[in-house]
Amino acid sequence: MRPVTVAEIKNLAEYELEREHWRPRVMALKEKRRVRVGDHLTFLFENHDTVRYQIQEMIRIERIVKRAEIAHEVETYNELIPGAGELSATLLIEYETSAERDVRLREMLGLEEHVWLVVGDLPPVKARFDTRQMSASRLSSVQYLKFALTPAHAAQFPGGARIFVDHPYYYADRALTLAETTELTNDLVIGSGD
Repeated sequence: MRPVTVAEIKNLAEYELEREHWRPRVMALKEKRRVRVGDHLTFLFENHDTVRYQIQEMIRIERIVKRAEIAHEVETYNELIPGAGELSATLLIEYETSAERDVRLREMLGLEEHVWLVVGDLPPVKARFDTRQMSASRLSSVQYLKFALTPAHAAQFPGGARIFVDHPYYYADRALTLAETTELTNDLVIGSGD
């Protein structure tokens, strides 16, 4: 999947004009790419449009106008774009209160060893986490991860997949719906998903 380029990023005034029409479309796209696993983990699978939206919103919120700063945002967020044969997700760890969240994020240390994608009867694919979001004492409530699928996994993916988490403090298993696998299959095709 091609990365977002600086040339695609609208300046603040142009984006404000585009935003009222584009934002609802991206929100609908995100909804199709959102997979809840258990009561507290939500995987938002990223693609070119979701990443471009994140960049535009960050620039809008932070009022970024300098080209070098915009280029830095583009470079940073492009890390979320899946490569060939990959699925990329932002993982949100959600608890109602900050006190509960603080306890659970400490308990869930080591989560990066316990998140899997299962495709058909093939061996599970372990998620590869961005370890910059972790510390020795607790997780961040937002994690970035990728699943690198073999060609065999990618070929079988449209037929069904599931995500499971087997952490000692959090166990959940969720089959992807046909609509979800159809949407995410586009990410596995080289040059697709733009």
